[in-house]
Amino acid sequence: MSRGQSFLKGALILSAAGLGVRLMGAGLKIFLAAVMGDEGIGLYQMAYPVYTTLLAISTAGIPIAVSKLVAESLAQKDFRGAYRVFKVALAILTILGSVFTLLLLLGANFFASSIAQDPRAYYPLIGISPAIFLVTIMSVFRGFFQGQQEMMPTASSQIVEQAARIVVVIVLVYLLLPRGLEFAAAGAAFGAVAGALFSLLFLLFLFFRSRKAFLGKIERQIILKDFSWQQVLYRIFALSIPITLGSLVLPLINLLDLSIVPLRLHQAGFSTVEATSLYGQLTGMANSVIQFPVLLTIALAMSLVPAISEAQALRSTTLIRERTGLALRVTLFFAIPASLGLFILAEPTTLVLFDNVGASYPLAVLSFAVVFLSLYTATSGILQGLGRTLDPVKNMVFGAAIKFVLSWILTAMPALHIGGAAFSTVAGFSVAAFFNIRQVSVLTGWRFSFGDLLVKPLVAAFFMSWGVLLTSGLLGPFLGSLVPGRLAGGLLLIIEILLGLVIYVLVLILIGGLTEADLKAVPRLGNPLSRWVRRFKLIRK
Repeated sequence: MSRGQSFLKGALILSAAGLGVRLMGAGLKIFLAAVMGDEGIGLYQMAYPVYTTLLAISTAGIPIAVSKLVAESLAQKDFRGAYRVFKVALAILTILGSVFTLLLLLGANFFASSIAQDPRAYYPLIGISPAIFLVTIMSVFRGFFQGQQEMMPTASSQIVEQAARIVVVIVLVYLLLPRGLEFAAAGAAFGAVAGALFSLLFLLFLFFRSRKAFLGKIERQIILKDFSWQQVLYRIFALSIPITLGSLVLPLINLLDLSIVPLRLHQAGFSTVEATSLYGQLTGMANSVIQFPVLLTIALAMSLVPAISEAQALRSTTLIRERTGLALRVTLFFAIPASLGLFILAEPTTLVLFDNVGASYPLAVLSFAVVFLSLYTATSGILQGLGRTLDPVKNMVFGAAIKFVLSWILTAMPALHIGGAAFSTVAGFSVAAFFNIRQVSVLTGWRFSFGDLLVKPLVAAFFMSWGVLLTSGLLGPFLGSLVPGRLAGGLLLIIEILLGLVIYVLVLILIGGLTEADLKAVPRLGNPLSRWVRRFKLIRK
């Protein structure tokens, strides 16, 4: 398998696991929406901006730094250095995780009343607080495996984490709902603790199973140079502090939404209950849906950090450009049809998933953020792999400033209300993505090809959309006459998605958007696919 294929294989493994996790999470959201309603979902979601912000500070960007430094060490056959990076990072994050767990526990009342502006959010905040300690430790083990470009441990642990979380959430919500929505939301939030615990135990099992072989490589290593723990500590923090700032930006944006959106919805004439419900539609429903298409680029970014770091350690500018081009090509070829598909299928999607037509409005607006968020995520992974960890931070700060101003103005307009908040997110990510792409181009020499990367997937996505709308008009009434409404909607949605995917890929091949080399880069399926399309003379080399 070539280096490009190996790198893409890691991303696809993480994507598959991420898809499984998101599908499980979507099922959980459907359950929570049915049992707790919009208001309960809103209370449950209010804990997450505070939790994710403190988690971003506590992890301090160290897992990404571990991934990068381990990859660099292994590229030079320095197993001792890689293991020392892991041990130093584990010690740091054990301390930080403990401190920030206590901070959330002791400050839950303040966060609930001052930031969430709903005292009932106190209980979900208390429920989720132990997860910080567990997730920080878990992230070191994931970073260590990812630095070795082994993505299966991270992927498997994500599945374990989500499965445990779902079981605990269902049990606790049923037990606590009779006591009130706030207690049910707390039980749902505690699911993150249970998931993190089981995931950590699974990673510990994998680590100790492979530890003996890794230590054997250290014993056989010829030491050409060695770093003291102080030097390792400096290298970790030199990389992780800018990454921390970057990882704080998105949680801080969510915190801004939490403090601004309900407030400005009040200004637009909505009551507290209505504002909380609309906030739940935006964050708990629309936001959760757009995370599905972004899965691939999140996985690409995780694979890109060690892959680009390895190429940089080997001083191969050709390999850096190769991996950059492949990553951004995959990103756009996936994000563009996903964005357009979510826009035209917003209403059936929210009806099927949440039985809530109101959430289709913020979802339709937010669907355009998929392209920009995907580009920002992928290019951030490239920049971090190159050691330019502060660049994505500065670029997202520009985007956040745009989002803040627009969110303040547009959300208070009664005609736009929650759609104004969604549009401000689209605008913010578009600014951040633009600056990221420009910086990647300057550093790597890679050039953005509008024809290949933008026009061709847009043309294919247009035909895909036409086919999906035609299918909906022809097949919708027929399915509706055979099965109950929501089930018919679910079956139709699945058919539309699968048919849309087939149309998109076929049109992309016919207009020369996909080459035989692109298909061969897909692990396992690449060669059979290329032989099939070559047989029908559908593709160029």
